[in-house]
Amino acid sequence: MSDYEQIIAIRSQALALIRELHTQPKPTYSIDGRSVQWSQYLQQLEQTVDWCQRQLATFEPCEEVTQILP
Repeated sequence: MSDYEQIIAIRSQALALIRELHTQPKPTYSIDGRSVQWSQYLQQLEQTVDWCQRQLATFEPCEEVTQILP
């Protein structure tokens, strides 16, 4: 898998998680002294998507050559 394809995959996964958090929001809670803050998690996912967008922009314009073998 090329770097370009990996960044596309990371962006797609982050977007899917963002979609899930928006459709099924969860509260912030603590377990055994560890705090889980979903708003912070959402912000990190959004930053990941932004990072992916910036990385993908470095590949533009891009041409992918493929070959079909019999």
